[in-house]
Amino acid sequence: MDSRWRALAGCTLIGFIFLFVQVGALALVEPFETAGYQAVEDPSDPTNSVVYVGAILVATAGMLLAFRYDADQLIRGVIVFSSAWLSLYIFRLVAPPLLVVVGFNVVALALATLLGVALLVYPEWYVIDTAGAVMGAAAAGLFGISFGILPALLLLSVLAVYDAISVYGTEHMLTLASGVMDLRVPVVLVIPLSLSYSFLDATTPDPTAEDDEPTDEMDQGPLERDALFIGLGDAIIPAILVASAAFFAPAGVRTVVGVPLPAVTAMVGTFLGLAVLLLLVLKGRAHAGLPLLNGGSIAGYLVGALVAGIGLVEALGLGPYV
Repeated sequence: MDSRWRALAGCTLIGFIFLFVQVGALALVEPFETAGYQAVEDPSDPTNSVVYVGAILVATAGMLLAFRYDADQLIRGVIVFSSAWLSLYIFRLVAPPLLVVVGFNVVALALATLLGVALLVYPEWYVIDTAGAVMGAAAAGLFGISFGILPALLLLSVLAVYDAISVYGTEHMLTLASGVMDLRVPVVLVIPLSLSYSFLDATTPDPTAEDDEPTDEMDQGPLERDALFIGLGDAIIPAILVASAAFFAPAGVRTVVGVPLPAVTAMVGTFLGLAVLLLLVLKGRAHAGLPLLNGGSIAGYLVGALVAGIGLVEALGLGPYV
């Protein structure tokens, strides 16, 4: 297959995964709220974003230290357990309660356990991507009902700046990405560009490599590589605003196929940012995803809110403070 068609197919698969995460999050917000999954008492409190960003910084530092001191398998175990745990939130809602033991839906628990075992024993690209998509929808839905509009906007803005600094400045995010890819866990989505590609047999590419210093995966240029890689967080973080915009939309706001207009336009903005990001990535260098993705989501949300007749103060979630 021509390299450009392979790249197009890979980008299309990325788009479908992003769409699954966003649509999945939208479908889950109401069931999650009904099930009592809201993680905070006051979703409108902007300090929720500060706490979450602090947790990300601590987790990032912990992972970098673990890689430095050869505790890689500990990190792998934590991530696999987290993947299974997040998937359980979905399976508890969709799996029929055919057998319930001590309050646990055994079918849901079995499915979550199966996902975790599959990641441990056979982390091929489609296993990783399937787990990542399920994990992403669950995470975006959970945070969507736990972060009101202002906290969500703050979260996306701060993480976009942090992502840019950590990729273009300190570059520690590239070091982290390299270590995580070696673990073969659903923190990085793996997008094959050939039918014969196997992530289990492939050499992990160096995210810091430039076109004039190619790795084995890139020795024929960016369009000839065997796979594309994109962080799962790039799919989850903008989807949080999509879910939040739908869940916290004012009563009577204009909708599109039942979804509040600001949430729909936030999705559109995310995909416009994704298109630009993929064009940059296909030129052969790692790029920070969240500045474009979060920026597109925020811009799309604000446009949709204003078109729907929501005032700017209310759209920004500033009503209680002005």
